[in-house]
Parts: sequence; structure tokens; C-alpha cells
Amino acid sequence: MTGPSKHSLLLQLIEALTSSLELPSVLSQAHDVLARLLPADYAALCVSRPGHTAEYDWMVAQMPPAFFARYPEMAAEDFVRGAVSKQPNIVLRDSEMVSRQALERSLFYRHCRELGMPLEHVMAVRLDVGRDWHAGFMLYRERPRPFSEENRALLQRLVPVLTGTVRNCRMLDQVASRGQLLESLFHHQGSECVVLAPPAREVMRTAHATELLERWFTPPELASQGLPQVLLEQLKRLVAAEKDLARGVPDTWARMSLKVTFVRLPELGGRTLWALVLQEVSHAPGMPSAWRERLTPRQVEVVERVLRGWDNKLIAEDLGCAKATVTKHLYRIFNKLGVNNRATLISLALRRP
Repeated sequence: MTGPSKHSLLLQLIEALTSSLELPSVLSQAHDVLARLLPADYAALCVSRPGHTAEYDWMVAQMPPAFFARYPEMAAEDFVRGAVSKQPNIVLRDSEMVSRQALERSLFYRHCRELGMPLEHVMAVRLDVGRDWHAGFMLYRERPRPFSEENRALLQRLVPVLTGTVRNCRMLDQVASRGQLLESLFHHQGSECVVLAPPAREVMRTAHATELLERWFTPPELASQGLPQVLLEQLKRLVAAEKDLARGVPDTWARMSLKVTFVRLPELGGRTLWALVLQEVSHAPGMPSAWRERLTPRQVEVVERVLRGWDNKLIAEDLGCAKATVTKHLYRIFNKLGVNNRATLISLALRRP
């Protein structure tokens, strides 16, 4: 293989490894080019599960299914796993892992031959992907043709690209899985959720969180990120209190029947995440049906906002009118319903169907 041809293949491989955020798709696209650069009879990539670094997801492999079925019981005998674990991000050939005599005596070597895949030579690297998990990339040859120093140097050159690819793809999987889990959890609880990386970087939100926020907050109350400024300020105080070991900062915020609970989540990719759990309390006052018949449509809109706990200024901003106009609406509403003030109005709404 000539120099320019190898260089061209290397560029194609790097492009394939960075072409997607779905790991199976990435490796499928990269396989043909990789096989031309580093010929091997079998190839495999395994990724440890977060929090369970002894358990592996085999993302791509060209090996008999029986190999994976029995791997957990053979893992302790896998001299490759033991060797690369001691030198993360360093490509090793079998001659640098174990003597030839010890290799042929190993249970792992005999096990592979029993499966009909006599592995004579191997080259592998443990990829240090993150704080809770890692990945391993292995190439095996059946023929008595050792991997060369040139092969080792080429794979070593690809280690940063492979590591970045696995990290990025795995991060996306975690975010997607966490999003699906949160969606299911909060749907079951009748809640919505927005996940933030402080100070205000949004990671995800459940399906109806936007609708709930728009129902309870006026456009002037929302920051540029589309989140209520008052909630961002509360989150800022909580983060500061956590760092300073301070006490007394509440982890809930409420406006009438809307309750927001701030929950610190486990770190993801080194980032601290917080969930803002939004829930409309079931005993919140609603608009009694008899009132809708006695009030004008505009007065109904005003009462709905009063029951949400909004003051006259917020109601005016939301309805696009003057604060004095809201005051006049309330005066007429109080007269029609026979109440003296907002507190009595809310109390009456709680007691009526």
C-alpha cells in the first residue's frame, strides 16, 4: 500500500468515525476502511455500562454469538482485558501483553479455538472514555501473522478519534435514555420537567412543559431561554448554597396551584444537572361554571389569572391592557360575584364546583 493511498484511507476513516452520533452507524461506515488499513479476521468494540464497568455492551463485532454468551464467565481469563486495563489509551500487541507460551496455555486461547475461531494474534486498546465507563477496541487474526509496529502506530494515531467518537455517541445515548425515563416518570406522576445545566443551559424538557410554563407565566416573565426568570434566579441561589454549604434555601417554589420542585440529578459527562419539576396541585381553585355565565369573556380571563396568583401588573401585561383597566375589571367582577377582595374570590372558588 503506497503512502498517499494509506493517507487517503486514514482521512476517510476519520471522516466515518465523526459522521454520526449513533455508534453502530458510525462503526458500520468505518468498518470497510478500517479493514483495509488494519487487516484482521475479527474486530470488536465493547463499551462498559455506566456504573457497571465489569459489564459490557458489544457495539460491533465479527465473532460467533457463543463468544459473547460466555464472555462474562471468561472475562477473568481474558489476558487482553487484563493487559490493556493497566495502560489505558495505549495500543498493545499480544507480544506486549503475555509470552507466547503463556498465551497458548491460557483458558481464553483454548476457549476461542473451541468456538472455531483460533485467535493467534491480537492488538487492542482500552479507551478512557469517561469517569464511570470505558471502552475496548480489539483486532484479532487467525493466521500466524503478528501485528506489526506500523499497525500499532497507526491504531495509536486513531485512539483520540475513537475515544471522542465513543464518548460523544455514548453521551447522546445517556441523554436520550434519561429523557425517555424522565418523560415516562413525570407523565405517570402528572408532572412536567425541564432539565438544566446551571446557570441556564437547557438539556431537555418533557413534552408538555412548554404548555404548562406558558399557562402560568407571561412573556415578560420569561428570560431569553424561554424559562421564567424567577425560576432561574431560584436555581442560582440553590447552586450557590450548595457550593457554600449554606442552609435555608428552599428547593420548592410556588404560585397558587403551580408547584416547582428543584431536584439535583447525578452528573452527566462532568456536568451537574438540575431538574425543575412542574406540577399543578390537584386542589387548586378552578373557575366555577356558574361564574362563566355571569361574567363577560374578558372578565373570565381576568379571574382565571387571579386564580393563578397573578397580580394586576402581570395580568395587564398578559392581556395587553393598562393596569388601571384590570383594576376596573376586578371592581365589576367583585360586584357581580358579591365579594369584597381577591382573597374572598379565591376562597369562594375553592368551595364551589
